[in-house]
Amino acid sequence: MTPPFSFGAIPLESGVTRFRLWAPSAPEGLALEVEGHPPIALRPGADGYAQADVDCPPGARYHYRLDADTIVPDPASRLQDGDVHGDSIVVAPGGYEWRHPEWSGRPWEETVLYEVHAGLAGGYAGLLARLPELAAMGITMLELMPIADFPGERNWGYDGVLPYAPDTAYGTPDALKRLVDGAHGLGMSVMLDVVYNHFGPDGNYLSGYAAPFFRSDIDTPWGDAIDFREAAVSQFFKENALYWLTEYRFDGLRLDAVHAIAGHEWLHELAQFVREGVSAERNVHLVVENDDNRASLLQGDFDAQWNDDAHHVLHHLLTGETRGYYADYCDAPAQALARCLAEGWLYQGQPSPYRGGQPRGEPSAALPPSAFVLFLQNHDQTGNRARGERLISLVDSGQRLRAAVALQLLAPQIPLIFMGEERGARAPFLYFTSHTDPLLAQAVRDGRRREFAAFPEFAGDAPTAQLPDPNDPASYHASSPWTDGEDAGEWMRDYAALLQLRARLISPRLAGAVSLGASGIGERSVFARWELADGARLTVYTNLGPAHQAVPAPLMPGPDVYATLLFESLAGGRDALARGELCPDSTVWLLEEPA
Repeated sequence: MTPPFSFGAIPLESGVTRFRLWAPSAPEGLALEVEGHPPIALRPGADGYAQADVDCPPGARYHYRLDADTIVPDPASRLQDGDVHGDSIVVAPGGYEWRHPEWSGRPWEETVLYEVHAGLAGGYAGLLARLPELAAMGITMLELMPIADFPGERNWGYDGVLPYAPDTAYGTPDALKRLVDGAHGLGMSVMLDVVYNHFGPDGNYLSGYAAPFFRSDIDTPWGDAIDFREAAVSQFFKENALYWLTEYRFDGLRLDAVHAIAGHEWLHELAQFVREGVSAERNVHLVVENDDNRASLLQGDFDAQWNDDAHHVLHHLLTGETRGYYADYCDAPAQALARCLAEGWLYQGQPSPYRGGQPRGEPSAALPPSAFVLFLQNHDQTGNRARGERLISLVDSGQRLRAAVALQLLAPQIPLIFMGEERGARAPFLYFTSHTDPLLAQAVRDGRRREFAAFPEFAGDAPTAQLPDPNDPASYHASSPWTDGEDAGEWMRDYAALLQLRARLISPRLAGAVSLGASGIGERSVFARWELADGARLTVYTNLGPAHQAVPAPLMPGPDVYATLLFESLAGGRDALARGELCPDSTVWLLEEPA
């Protein structure tokens, strides 16, 4: 039987295990060492692959030896015995008895994403126990932050170095499968965040035997770029995507920071490879994070992109912040938000001052609203802050934040909720690591200091200028969002009410929805309208300012139009609208049913 995958240790039907490693620049001493067997010398062929068939069962430990002093794990290890520097373990595919094998996923238009860190949720088992509450609230897709094996026990996941091996800090592979299976039993899909743009700084040994894996002519924020022009490198990551979707039955993948992948051609190849590799009956969804705003990626290959533009302008309107990339969203923010609601992105090819005047983006108005994932917070936008503050600590009006939540959760774009938002969590989400190398831990601290050195509040040696230490376990434990405040129940009721409205009146009509335009009203208010698939018209009026805002007559519902009040974040908002004004810090949603 031909192994279904090209890399790693693959048990065959004959009873032997095939070990296959791409090692085009390996030293002459390359050897495979499997427990209970003498070392096996390996010599890569002309294609760079080294291969050996060994009579060993699943569960056998193994590693590769580069020289007398250097042993390395399998870069395609399915499971590690310990951390990223330890032995790899032979794992047989399958073996888990799925309780819901008939599950085929849900249409993308029904998606309500919930981004969560598995470790902070109590590991795979702890997160499984939280799923009934999330499902009852209206979450339809869990999105796990990366779980590929990383150094230590605490990490965001973006320092992973073994893309095929789920980190055992959160539980066993079967515990991960029980999490996915349990979600399916509750009608929830599960998406996995994968990192194909770089490897972490500790535990990546590829340069020692597969130097062509990287290209030195292109730098990323994390070092040399991965060279996807190499056929073996391309195949390594394509098969990785398929592996998570088939072996663990994830329903989709979110690809991290694909703008750091040189050449978008490979992304199209990846999407086509995945689509061909999974059953046509399954609803498998692919989402990108892409600072380049490439609309061409969303025209058949990928379902959606995280909408950073919409987040940035909303964050500016909510907090008044203008530093960093928020500076690009300060000029006419109401008009900027209107464009994001109507067309997806603000930047569709015009120059970005923050990026030195370089043009950014492609036209996106032709894309459906569901091609954009809309969020108020996520791991990046919260955790990359110096002290990890959440919006609830940054917005000076709870009423204003609730108006923004009402805008987000009922808009035709796909909503993403960052763990804890739904309960009004005030705990920060800090950047955390658990590097055992003290030099690396200090380098991470120094890097954070440099990142915020230009901010006056972090200058000098005063205690108030000190940043949380990423490597301190306290930073990890402080980031748990499940320490409820007295208003957690109220927040959860609001989220549930909005998501139930979405599920009943909006999601079933999203496939084929189109924008009918949007307009900024004054400096902080916006009007937007969409025609849904059955002809119903959905309208929103949002005022994210502290004063009443007059609404121009052309944007008011006409006297011959009957619009049902779908939701008002502030009592009396619809009545005020009938008088031609928007209440401060409020959102009003109207729905005109087709005749």
